[in-house]
Amino acid sequence: MLDLDSLPNKAPEYDLRTLFEANLHFGHKVADWNPKMQRFIYTHKNGVHIFDLEKTAAQLQQAYNVIYQAASQGKEIVVVGTKPAAKEVIESKSKEVGLHYVTSRWLGGLLTNWSQVSKSLKRMLEMEKKLETGGYKGYTKYEVGKIEKEVSRLKRFFDGLRGLKHKPDMLVVVDPVRELVAVKEARISQVPVVALIDSNGNPDLVDVPVPGNDDAVKSVELFMTEIAKAYSEGKTGKKPVEEKKAETKKQS
Repeated sequence: MLDLDSLPNKAPEYDLRTLFEANLHFGHKVADWNPKMQRFIYTHKNGVHIFDLEKTAAQLQQAYNVIYQAASQGKEIVVVGTKPAAKEVIESKSKEVGLHYVTSRWLGGLLTNWSQVSKSLKRMLEMEKKLETGGYKGYTKYEVGKIEKEVSRLKRFFDGLRGLKHKPDMLVVVDPVRELVAVKEARISQVPVVALIDSNGNPDLVDVPVPGNDDAVKSVELFMTEIAKAYSEGKTGKKPVEEKKAETKKQS
């Protein structure tokens, strides 16, 4: 689905110390591993797998270039991650650059039955607007209360998908083991997947696996920061403001 040989070279060089400090090197317990992750593992210590950070850096660069290219082509990208510890980071980084996201629960059919899902999304937006503009004037307090509850329920699924005009072109997944339903839908729908994947995952199920700790907030934050930068740069064709400032300081 992805032509990884024709990607633009936009990714930065990653300092392995930075990846180490973000705890990306920690995998799961040895007993819980998926043997297909062997090629990304350097060793094990105290019963826990340790990732080869050089390989993690290389895969993160590839993920960056994939996201950059997709953004430059106007592709719709959705970030999926429902772990409580990762929710805030995913939402924050996604909102900064305009990425769509799902952090509550993956709604089955988002990819395989988009026509129906899009109707629910549209319904939420319409009901929400009517509540804000007094469109339910004349309804009883009880009736308005039921409508508010329905809007609140729909927002659990669709709040991060506002502005999504068509079926997503690509998924970015934090922990494809936890988000297996989303990953399976993507494979059925031939939608590429970029994923932060721990040592218990199956890298063959995703297109661009980034091996690393998908449990720690610091590691998820680093991963999402780079995804957001790649998306921002791809959309504008320019480097993010913070990178420009850093380069200016180096030159001075």
